[in-house]
Amino acid sequence: MRIHAIAFILAVLAGPVAAQDEARFSIGGDTFLAGRTVTFEAAGGDDLFAAGQRVRATADLAGSAYLAGQDVTLDGAAGGDVHALGQSVTVTGDVAGDLSASGQDLRLSGAIGGDLRAAGSTVVIAGLVGGYALLGGEEVRIGAEIAGDVVLGAETVRFEPGARIGGALTIFEDDMGDVVVPESVIPADRITRRKFEEFESQAVPRALPSARDLIGRFLGGVIMVALLAALIAALIPDRLADMRRRALAAPFRTMGVGFVAQSAIIGSVVVVAMTLIGLLLVPGIMLLAGASALSGYVVGAYAFGVGLLLLIGRDEPDSLAERAIAAGAGALIAGVLALVPFLGWLFVIALSLVGIGAIVGEITGWRGGREDGRTA
Repeated sequence: MRIHAIAFILAVLAGPVAAQDEARFSIGGDTFLAGRTVTFEAAGGDDLFAAGQRVRATADLAGSAYLAGQDVTLDGAAGGDVHALGQSVTVTGDVAGDLSASGQDLRLSGAIGGDLRAAGSTVVIAGLVGGYALLGGEEVRIGAEIAGDVVLGAETVRFEPGARIGGALTIFEDDMGDVVVPESVIPADRITRRKFEEFESQAVPRALPSARDLIGRFLGGVIMVALLAALIAALIPDRLADMRRRALAAPFRTMGVGFVAQSAIIGSVVVVAMTLIGLLLVPGIMLLAGASALSGYVVGAYAFGVGLLLLIGRDEPDSLAERAIAAGAGALIAGVLALVPFLGWLFVIALSLVGIGAIVGEITGWRGGREDGRTA
């Protein structure tokens, strides 16, 4: 879940760098890219984080790839896992680990060494899958071997030449027997059919988390927010500084802008749903609402951290290390305050709305107050 959060946040925060062709930052073999059109061509890299309108990776990676954009293409091989989010996602390179993909049109032809998790309007699988496959969409087409189990729910399922399933097949369908499965794909005794409405209601009972697990999750969340804020600071330091100054100069006014923006996104669900045809857009709008909330929280936590450092007499951060410290401080204190019953949740909402307002201000050019960054 955290990986998809990273993808969402990168996708939303690519907006402030849309005027740039590409912003690039590298550290320890990892590469971070954001912009309108981004291309990764440097061989020998480890992990890749990329967001933009068009994202393309042509070079091989030793590690994993986290990609978000309108059009996402992975032509190079990945030595780790791949997480891709986009309107169209095309994967032709081999993936040594797992592949998780979400979008409208998914075309997956590279070999996958691990598991496949894919959801989209159209999902086409043309490459070998070494593990299991969890598939959902309006149309799913399988034209390659899947070594493990397959669970799928779709309005239309097509098994093309070359399709094979090595494990068990569970099909969720409206009417039992609607999906025709050739014997060459899998024997009938390894097929389980269930009603489609059960597809999204599946739940695996879990034991209550231990105190150690809860602490680990808390620290993991704090670290994720801090790393994302530091990443954004490395990619767009000047723009993040502008957003932070807006938030600190006029926090309540900025929160008001964020409230209006988020309300407009969520409220548009009702408007588009009234057109009936617009119902198809509802999932995308809800995804955007979630992404904007997460993005706002990251920006808000960073501004909060800088504000705390200014209060104790520290200067504004002007290096990557200082920005990372500010991000960590803000994420940690915000995380602790969020644990306060009721009031903590209100604080999280307020912090997120302030961040959304700052992002909107940066995109639109709105100036919320003095820009010296010291007025809290």
